Amino acid sequence: MSQPELHLSAIVVYPVKSLAGISVTAWPVEATGLRYDRQWMLVDDQGQFLSQRHLPAMALIKTALHGDRLHISADGHPDWVLPLSPASGDVIACRIWEDTCQGRLVSAAADAWFSAVLQHPCRLVYLPDEQIRAVDPDYAAATDRTAFSDGFPFLLVAENSLAELNALLPEPISMARFRPNLVVAGCPGYAEDQWRQIRIGTLGFRLPKPCSRCAIPTIDPNTGQPGKEPLTTLNRTRKWQNKVYFGQNALHDGLGVLQVGDKVEVLLAGEALPPV
Repeated sequence: MSQPELHLSAIVVYPVKSLAGISVTAWPVEATGLRYDRQWMLVDDQGQFLSQRHLPAMALIKTALHGDRLHISADGHPDWVLPLSPASGDVIACRIWEDTCQGRLVSAAADAWFSAVLQHPCRLVYLPDEQIRAVDPDYAAATDRTAFSDGFPFLLVAENSLAELNALLPEPISMARFRPNLVVAGCPGYAEDQWRQIRIGTLGFRLPKPCSRCAIPTIDPNTGQPGKEPLTTLNRTRKWQNKVYFGQNALHDGLGVLQVGDKVEVLLAGEALPPV
């Protein structure tokens, strides 16, 4: 069966913030975004979130969903298995950038497993069902929510945006470097810079701002080793207001199911952001 010209080509769920993601062909969208997306997070003793920015080896920890369990694996260590609905634990204050939210501690055993794998003290927290984490009101409605993402429930990138970037790089890189939830095919590179409202299948999305990029895309997800690209090239080609941008943050309107192959319709377009 032929795909529509503009369509959803990939869906990726990241159950634990900054660990490897899971590619799926169809997935439910709930109040905070894709089901289980960034529902877990590693924090330090002060509740500050940990990511590949601090610990590049996080890129090498794999995740998988089987039935009602989250399976986590790392070379040289026994797999760790968590229930998707963790038992009640103590709730602590957690810090994600400038935002403070609540996280429920999973277990001392989980903390010990991650601390051993990463050779760094850390604690695993889960977003409690009763915790409502709002999105920045400068870009969102009062009802918009997210889990432990940096700030928005979705990140969207067009396939050909990566193709255009790869054409400028000494060696091509994979889309995994940018950790999108949604990948769109069938449009020119950076077409998403102009999208303000789209529909994917039956679900509406708003794209309020481009995604500024940190050092994580420089980390090879296969080796955990950082380099200079693609930030060197993005600094030359995608710099705006002293930051570099790749992909668009997105908010969803309504609940439902997304499926690879879903038609993508552009409902409202505007000036390209970033204007490069």
